[in-house]
Amino acid sequence: MIKFKLLSILFVITLLSCQTKSNDKFTDTLTGGVIPIAVDANFEPIIQEELDVFESMYPKAGVVPTYTDEVSAINLLLKDSVRFAITTRPLSSNEENSLKSKKFSPRSFKLAIDGIALIINNQNNDSLINVANLQKILTGKVKNWKEIFPKSKLGKMTVVFDNPNSSTVRFAIDSICKGQSLSKELNAQKTNLEVINYVSKTPNAIGIIGVNWLNNRKDTTNLSFKSNIRVMSVSKEDIATAGNSYKPYQAYLFYGNYPLSRSVYIILNDPRSSLPSGLTNFMTSDRGQRIILKSGIVPATQPIRVVNIKNE
Repeated sequence: MIKFKLLSILFVITLLSCQTKSNDKFTDTLTGGVIPIAVDANFEPIIQEELDVFESMYPKAGVVPTYTDEVSAINLLLKDSVRFAITTRPLSSNEENSLKSKKFSPRSFKLAIDGIALIINNQNNDSLINVANLQKILTGKVKNWKEIFPKSKLGKMTVVFDNPNSSTVRFAIDSICKGQSLSKELNAQKTNLEVINYVSKTPNAIGIIGVNWLNNRKDTTNLSFKSNIRVMSVSKEDIATAGNSYKPYQAYLFYGNYPLSRSVYIILNDPRSSLPSGLTNFMTSDRGQRIILKSGIVPATQPIRVVNIKNE
């Protein structure tokens, strides 16, 4: 009997010792526990709403988001500080190989189609622009409104981004400027909201932000934007006209008419198939995708209702 008790005690001590030595700091399940995630701050309004609904459905789940620039979000994933990230690009081959060398198997899921919006002050009536002229503005070849719009009296342009490391800046370099360096005269705020506020008070400014920050939540048709700024129409053609220029409405993002569109991804690195996977399942489900639909951008799997509209 004494020997049996001694063996039982040793067994319990061994179990506790094994638990203490575990290196797994994530003890969550598909619908419970607490996890950190990293999110490109361009998508804070949408993702916060997703998290609010998810946590109301699963009261035992807690998700702690870090809203940051895209570079930092991916770095947190590579360091295994988070196992779920929202970005506008999948991992590069080198980044994937880095995680695979640590015995991980990262996966990417397309969440939505987003767009880059060009915003100007309400006093500025020149709201049509083509991609070629936008490239000249971003690279510093065009510095005055009059160079593109001869009748403009606004003088020198002030171009404003959200953050030097943001996905918006990367899109501008890679997709608009085709690898050319951006002008050193561009200005950076800290957030998309600060860009909107700056442009609303600065007649000669042009701001470059994520589309979901423009959504007028009172308009269920998603056919209007915030009233304190004006959204530019963008054309792929050499000359921008009302007939060939498009604003970043959902239908134009969906059909590919709007030239400045991009995809949004969930990057998942969850070997235990726990809460990060549960959150991914929710965001890509019908209910999660309806939240994307309501936000003003295009869900990856949910069909959208197309409404005929006219350019201003």
